[in-house]
Amino acid sequence: MGKLEGKVAIVSGSGRGIGRAVALKLASDGARIVVNDLDAAPAAETVAAIEAAGGKAVACVGNVTAKDFGERFVKAAIDTFGGLDIIVNNAGYTRDAVIQKQTDEQFQSMLDVHVLAPFRILRAAAEPIRLFAKQEAAAGREVIRKVVNISSMAGTNGNPGQVNYSSAKAALVGMTKTLSKEWGRYKVCVNCVAFGFIETRLTKPMDDPETQIEIEGRTIQAGVPGAMLGALKTMVPLGRAGTPDEAAGGVYLFCIPESDYVSGEVLIVGGGVNL
Repeated sequence: MGKLEGKVAIVSGSGRGIGRAVALKLASDGARIVVNDLDAAPAAETVAAIEAAGGKAVACVGNVTAKDFGERFVKAAIDTFGGLDIIVNNAGYTRDAVIQKQTDEQFQSMLDVHVLAPFRILRAAAEPIRLFAKQEAAAGREVIRKVVNISSMAGTNGNPGQVNYSSAKAALVGMTKTLSKEWGRYKVCVNCVAFGFIETRLTKPMDDPETQIEIEGRTIQAGVPGAMLGALKTMVPLGRAGTPDEAAGGVYLFCIPESDYVSGEVLIVGGGVNL
């Protein structure tokens, strides 16, 4: 049996990149997964990959910023698999610009996807988790649940050109520490993983077609200026960017039983960099 056998996990933004790697990692250790992506095709591909490896998964397609998404996401887990044990708030993207060139809409979009969306998902999960915890306590059982919020070193240390993204990711750290205090009585460990330079479409050169993200009919330009990529790698003591699988490893640490007495913490997964 895997360490997560019988657990039910919801992972936002798990059709691609780090989220996909997290979903596959948790599923490989026995968890049943609710996969989410903005688009149906990537979500279906992740579900298929999990099922092909002998796991169980279902897709919940949609934009995490939609007002009803949190409720749908949580409901998908409970209706399909009968419970909810692990929440990974991973979905997001970047919209970089120095502050004098950044619009209110650019700034707000980062708050919406990186702060408001996780808040709504966690709020939707609050009552079911409370009820599960009450039932388990009455039966004399202790079940430890896990929340892992995905932040960034831009949120813990700041990063030029990302005042919107950095602000949102810093807010997620505050959300993590507060919820770890509110939900401890329900036996929920709430932690945060802050990534450094990880190889995803968000860290590819801006002239790469993959860095153009379609969100509800609008094209968003993500990515990193090509001239900066070499410099970024030289700043990492390990000498390279991390892979999505390595990033997923940091999330996994907070989901397994060995971390059942760890809560309110921020883990930096950045190859030793300390900007």
